[in-house]
Amino acid sequence: MSTKPLYRDTENGKLGGVCAGIAVTLGAEVWLVRLIFVSLFFFTGFFLAILIYIIACLLLEKMPIKKQQQQSIYANHSMKTKPWQQGHSAEKLLENIATELDDIDNGLQKMENYVISFSYKMDREFKQK
Repeated sequence: MSTKPLYRDTENGKLGGVCAGIAVTLGAEVWLVRLIFVSLFFFTGFFLAILIYIIACLLLEKMPIKKQQQQSIYANHSMKTKPWQQGHSAEKLLENIATELDDIDNGLQKMENYVISFSYKMDREFKQK
């Protein structure tokens, strides 16, 4: 079993990139690691959670650029295939749906144009004989 080194992922992070780096190392979703940290923040006392985060920011190295590029390549190939599973906003979901519907509409228009075209009639005649 190989272990991944722990870095701060400042490219995908919100503050210092600690939660994003932990998520990359564990292979977990970033939002889940952030949720766990916020829970730690509320349940263990504000000071302790902030202290842990600051220490992690100081001790962890920034993720090398090459690793950030590799992670961004794999970030697009998430196991979660539906946009709402990936945590997109409602506006983004509506944009995706509108784009998909436009693509379907364009495909139907192309198909209709082909079916009513002269080349379709000729192809059909040749296939029948």
